[in-house]
Amino acid sequence: MKTLTLVVALLISSSTLFAQTSTNSEVPSANIKSLEGKSFNTSTISNDGKPFIIDFWATWCKPCVSELNAISEDYSDWTKETGIKVYAISIDDSRTMNSVAPFVAGKGWDFTILLDPNGDFKRAMNVNMVPHLFLFDGNGKIVSQHNNYSPGDEEHLLEEIKKISGK
Repeated sequence: MKTLTLVVALLISSSTLFAQTSTNSEVPSANIKSLEGKSFNTSTISNDGKPFIIDFWATWCKPCVSELNAISEDYSDWTKETGIKVYAISIDDSRTMNSVAPFVAGKGWDFTILLDPNGDFKRAMNVNMVPHLFLFDGNGKIVSQHNNYSPGDEEHLLEEIKKISGK
């Protein structure tokens, strides 16, 4: 019983530590790919002093697609109002990576879509499951993050974006 209590206490303290350090983190450097197959270093992700989102997703993940569809519906309004930019990072592996571009074209998403087939960026960001969305302020610091998606989450996300963008 003492061992179980100790393990639970360690898990709680390590998850608290992650939450504290992640709120001060910047975008780590990893080499991933654009939809065109060009190399892209994630340390260059920014939005000219405005907030941005990094959202990890996969074509086979229904909650991921639902979340990105919901954001896409109002994305042009969000961009005009707050200047937000979305980077959608596909974690599809080498077997399904070739289906990402046609999938995205069919959805009509206006986000910057990037590919992380080896999972390097996913690991650098401590992402264990998708969808996993990070909201960054204009200085490139993580303001909030969440896993999974429920309808209406995008409304709460917009409220957070407005707070950090001063809108």
